[in-house]
Amino acid sequence: MALKLFNTLTRSIQEFTPLDPSSKKVGMYCCGPTVYDFAHIGNWRTFVFADLVRRTLEFSGYEVKHVMNITDVEDKIIKRVREHKTTLREFTGKFETAFLDDLKALGCREPHQKPRATEHIPEIIALIEKLVARGVAYKAADGSAYFSIDKYRGCGCTYGQLLKLNLDEMRTGERVAADEYEKESVADFALWKARVPEDGDVFWPSPFGEGRPGWHIECSAMSIKALGETFDLHLGGEDLKFPHHEDEIAQSEGATGKPFVKHWLHGSHLLVEGKKMSKSLGNYFTLRDLIAKGATGREVRYLLLTAHYRETFNFTLDGLAGAKAALGRIDECVGKLRELAGSSTAAPEAKLVEQFSAALENDLNIAAAWASVFDWVRETNKRIAENALSATAAASALAAWDKVDSVLGVGGKAGSDIPAEITALAEERTAAKKAKDFKRSDAIRDELKAKGWVIEDTPKGIKLKKI
Repeated sequence: MALKLFNTLTRSIQEFTPLDPSSKKVGMYCCGPTVYDFAHIGNWRTFVFADLVRRTLEFSGYEVKHVMNITDVEDKIIKRVREHKTTLREFTGKFETAFLDDLKALGCREPHQKPRATEHIPEIIALIEKLVARGVAYKAADGSAYFSIDKYRGCGCTYGQLLKLNLDEMRTGERVAADEYEKESVADFALWKARVPEDGDVFWPSPFGEGRPGWHIECSAMSIKALGETFDLHLGGEDLKFPHHEDEIAQSEGATGKPFVKHWLHGSHLLVEGKKMSKSLGNYFTLRDLIAKGATGREVRYLLLTAHYRETFNFTLDGLAGAKAALGRIDECVGKLRELAGSSTAAPEAKLVEQFSAALENDLNIAAAWASVFDWVRETNKRIAENALSATAAASALAAWDKVDSVLGVGGKAGSDIPAEITALAEERTAAKKAKDFKRSDAIRDELKAKGWVIEDTPKGIKLKKI
């Protein structure tokens, strides 16, 4: 079978084929964070989805070049810089660091390149100059530069490739300086924004005058520099289809005259407790909020990976409790396999890998992929209970799980999640038992339980398990 994905550009599920199928190399761009605050759980659904796509491609034998931009200059950022009376880099730097820390906590592989918009001003200016030279952009009286939708369409180009736009019914001919504009309007959008007093020190010189880039042009300039004028795959949340991604296509193809991206993938919205996320409703969560409530990045990742990327997903705190239980089932099974396998090694058993692969190849059918995992857990536990697994068979089962987890990214090394404090208490209890100090031994068992850990005595020694 071959990997099939829903391409927003063609509005259909189609076989994924890179621009150069013989090389097995894939250029993949994902719109990254706008670093003016901590990323919320809706943002993280998109980034975990992007990580799943990358891991699936690598699992399928592709060599992926993953590029994710950092938007470090834009309307909201400048407003916050002014409010906090700080510098642009100082303000955005702390949120960029926090984002990358959270990305790691969620088990996401770090992109190969993370270009910042502020480090690509020459490329942005050059791209705008190309658009002006081709007659699809113009300089306004205030020193700003705008992309002209009408002139672009007049060249025989299509505006509205990712979704159908009724241009006759939409408001056209307007001009917007804002990075984001109303969904029902089709407006000339700012490529370069003339400096205004509110910008403070956030500006650069350009042939158009002092100012700063618009949001849309940043992604075009950075993706083209990193991946070329035409590349394989562009991802993002569905809220970016219009205007951001549509404008990316228009300005990129308007400048180069070449198709911009072959495959477009968009992840769907996320609800929290059945409602649109809002601070006023008390259902607005960052990853840090959830960790403060006792969740782990691993549990959040699992939950975000339980729904198909094109389905609206309802994120709940009860769902996090379910994630903890589900991961506990996997951990217990894998732990038993490690004990049985010892130092044995073997090739992965075929059944799990084949079923899991078939699910992913069907437009990333994650529900079917998880079903194959939990069928495997149930069957493996049964074989263990019946003493029907040799060390080699256990090693083969482990190898299959490791291969599958290279995509899921929820596994951990044996014992890696046990805090040093808990391990020390367990060792103290073992010493107390050897000294026949059973009162102290029982007290430590109770202390461990209060801290969320159960200690089990087995023929091979103690085993710690998180409650």
